[in-house]
Amino acid sequence: MAQNFDIAIRGCGIVGRTLALLLANQRLRVALIQTSPPATTTGHSDVRAYSLNTAARKLLASVRCWPEGTAVTPVLQMQVFGDKGGELNFSASEQDVDALNWMVDVPALEAQLASAVRFQPLITEFSADHADTPTAPLTVICEGRASRTRAELGVTFDVKAYDQHAVAARLHCALPHGQTARQWFQSGATAAQADILALLPIGGEASHEVALVWSVPPAKAQALMALAEPDFAQALAEACQHSLGTMELTGERAVWPLQLAQASPWIGAMPGQAQRSFALAGDAAHAMHPLAGQGLNVGLADVAELARVLAEREFWRPLNDLKLLRRYARARQADVQAMAWVTDRLQTLFAQPGTLLPSMRNWGLSAFNQLGPIKRWATANAMR
Repeated sequence: MAQNFDIAIRGCGIVGRTLALLLANQRLRVALIQTSPPATTTGHSDVRAYSLNTAARKLLASVRCWPEGTAVTPVLQMQVFGDKGGELNFSASEQDVDALNWMVDVPALEAQLASAVRFQPLITEFSADHADTPTAPLTVICEGRASRTRAELGVTFDVKAYDQHAVAARLHCALPHGQTARQWFQSGATAAQADILALLPIGGEASHEVALVWSVPPAKAQALMALAEPDFAQALAEACQHSLGTMELTGERAVWPLQLAQASPWIGAMPGQAQRSFALAGDAAHAMHPLAGQGLNVGLADVAELARVLAEREFWRPLNDLKLLRRYARARQADVQAMAWVTDRLQTLFAQPGTLLPSMRNWGLSAFNQLGPIKRWATANAMR
């Protein structure tokens, strides 16, 4: 017997499962469809760790999926180093908060969401190759940046490819991370030689474990992936100025290309199917450089806004109403474009070679570090 659903969600990642739980809390019947988009990374998925802000934490806690224990590491400080001596520091104590953000272990978060979905009777899971894949008045596409459904719908995905790949790994360090996130911007003789290196604290408050995200030119990425593990760890230790002592890889490395991307439109009617609409969320709608660590925060903000719009709709307005869905698209596109612009400008700024510009941007970092009230305001807005 065919089941009737209010909403179908294509994609079972963090964004898709979170949305499913939010909608089930509204007593909506959800079909959660597992799809398999083409792989965009090589290496082991366990290298991933996400920086989550206060809004993301509250959202995941609202569906009882905020991880605990060593799966979450509160970040108390962030240190940013320029390529010519510039330095910028942020601290939770300056903001009078418990943490600037939280580093969350991805496999732990995914497992918690999957468990919550299994115990929610209003959510039914399907595979994409199911003989009778369900439909619904509204389909939300959360398949990631390589979304097959988005392509089938003919939605444009405008991509600006950066001349950088991200190399990710997990490492054990001789010194504890001290709940400090560290980031280095290094320019080269040409824009194609610029690096952005981030060491992010994971494994709990007293851990010696860090997650690496190293944005480098494609040729350097391949060279780093080809290094023997001890040589890779040594190269990394030198690049971060031995800030955490000697390092040792604790798993496989992963690499993927970086891009700035935006889908258009975010919402629409299903071609040739009356009374059915779609909406995009998460990486299926946008992608940005990881230097600010905002990718998942932006995706979770998408689903929080979509769930809010649907919950507050007029009683007579159906879920697939395009005027309703435009409220979601308008609200989110402005915020996403603003964050994408910031990350793109920062990437471009530190990719520029020359002699005068590096001195100016490093002076800017250090000068901003001294602007107490303005710095506290900027930090507070970034944490929300």
